[in-house]
Amino acid sequence: MGIKIGNLETRNNVFLAPMSGVTDEPFRAAAHQAGAGLVVSEMVASEELVRGRSDMMRRAKGQKNLSPFVMQLAGRESKWMSEGARVAQDMGADIIDINMGCPARQVTGGLSGSALMRDLDHALTLIEATVAAAKVPVTLKMRLGWDENMLNAPELAKRAEAAGIALITVHGRTRCQFYTGKADWNAIRAVRNAIKIPLVANGDGQTVEDAQVMMAASGADGIMIGRGSYGRPWWPGVIAEKLKEGSGEREPSLEIESNFLKTQHIETLSLYGEVLGNRTFRKHLGWTISRLYQRNLITQETAEHLRATLLRENDNQKVKAGIDRLYRDQLGDAA
Repeated sequence: MGIKIGNLETRNNVFLAPMSGVTDEPFRAAAHQAGAGLVVSEMVASEELVRGRSDMMRRAKGQKNLSPFVMQLAGRESKWMSEGARVAQDMGADIIDINMGCPARQVTGGLSGSALMRDLDHALTLIEATVAAAKVPVTLKMRLGWDENMLNAPELAKRAEAAGIALITVHGRTRCQFYTGKADWNAIRAVRNAIKIPLVANGDGQTVEDAQVMMAASGADGIMIGRGSYGRPWWPGVIAEKLKEGSGEREPSLEIESNFLKTQHIETLSLYGEVLGNRTFRKHLGWTISRLYQRNLITQETAEHLRATLLRENDNQKVKAGIDRLYRDQLGDAA
């Protein structure tokens, strides 16, 4: 069930998608420990990485806790992509992923991310520069195209394979769709038909049934879980285990779940510092509360109370105590 990426093979075919502001080192470490086939860093701007900008260096962390360690690079100039690849390798990257899929305006406005799908010749110069500089496998993440009139993912994929890309991931939306509507898993099959290297499908996958349909519709070798992992970094490993027993990890008990959350809290504070770490962790705690409510483990009233208190608490010791109380008192024997 693993996927070959160059000379490496993943432990299964369900990956954690790179998500800016989400897949920091603590989140990826939890997903990796819980059985994800591969976890990918937040998007790291290549020029800023080379220049040593602090936030990009923080995004690039993970080599001590993750193996294989995958760093995703973004950029619009060959010089910075090649130098970024060298820095990534020096930091321990086992795989370098190129971002040509991010739809955010601040990224596409700088002619990076999915904006590169509007100029495939230029996109190829970045791919070639990265592959030439890298001594590790290089992968590529993209969308179906810029808009419905420019569905050029198959062409980009074919040219990227010829340039030495080892694996391609396709999100089943165009850039102009952002995250609206439904990802078109069938449309990804055109990329499958264009390349021989491994293909991963991305977009809207939430369940094991989704995973099965995604792979059947797209012809992909695996899937990548993004927003479906909010509040549950163990979810890719759980889906992998449901697809093939022994390839991932079973869904954690509430006790283990609470331990994941408490460890993530500690590591988030360590990575960002007490103040920024507190603010950064709030969204993860908020997603956790939402998941518990969706599973009917807490009431709507309790969920609203926790949001009004824990998500506004600046004292990290009180946040920790709140997490303990949530799982010990609110969930009682179920934990």
